[in-house]
Amino acid sequence: MIRDQDFVWGKRTYLMGVLNITPDSFSDGGDYNNLEEAFDRAAKLVNAGADILDVGGQSTRPGAKSISPEAELERVIPVIKRIRKHLNVPISVDTTRATIAEQAIRSGADLVNDISGGTFDPEMLPTVAELEIPIVLMHIRGTPETMQQLTDYDDLVGEILTVLEERIAAAEQAGIARSRLIIDPGIGFGKTYEQNLELLRQLHQFKSLGVPILVGTSRKSFIGKILDQSDPKQRVWGTASTCCASIAQGADILRVHDLPEMWDVSRVADAIWR
Repeated sequence: MIRDQDFVWGKRTYLMGVLNITPDSFSDGGDYNNLEEAFDRAAKLVNAGADILDVGGQSTRPGAKSISPEAELERVIPVIKRIRKHLNVPISVDTTRATIAEQAIRSGADLVNDISGGTFDPEMLPTVAELEIPIVLMHIRGTPETMQQLTDYDDLVGEILTVLEERIAAAEQAGIARSRLIIDPGIGFGKTYEQNLELLRQLHQFKSLGVPILVGTSRKSFIGKILDQSDPKQRVWGTASTCCASIAQGADILRVHDLPEMWDVSRVADAIWR
């Protein structure tokens, strides 16, 4: 259970709605930069079927530069407080910094979504253990600024599985219960167009890790390449196809921008494959 919501893995697909409080995210940078716009977006996501809101203040698009902890706090904490005051939805904080995670949780967030799998900040896993909250451990190579130069794999799925196994072990060693762990293979993070497609084909292999799987394909550039569509906001139905593929392969959570469209997609896909 997260907040007051039961998450029964395997019963249905859960949707994590994206709320970027950033000027430079790849598909919605600058759209929700003030508190009123951000809260309005949060309410619309929840009304359209989001099971979790994922609030982030640091862009993780390819080439993105890191901002200061103070700037990240200034972006995310007021939004989390406002959402928590008015909505009972579970909130995830999308951060790689333990200090941000701790303050976000104390402000009303419920879990951490760490694109580094707890590797960028050595205090992240101990902090999450102390707070007794869930964490999403994602696979990445390098940083958002460098990751697309680090796409040389000998065994794509095998190498990512090994890293995620190591991150699960590190989390457990830090004192985080396995029941609080979620993994994300990191589609688009240090992977090429072809590798992203292969990960979607082989997603079922990550079930062997024995923890829920989160997949984030929403509006990403590999979809744009297939569709010859440069505008991320016009990749809704391409995203829908990747969501169907992910559900068929056993994904538990989909991180998406486009609700209610992906709510419809996931309910029909669940009826077929669950």
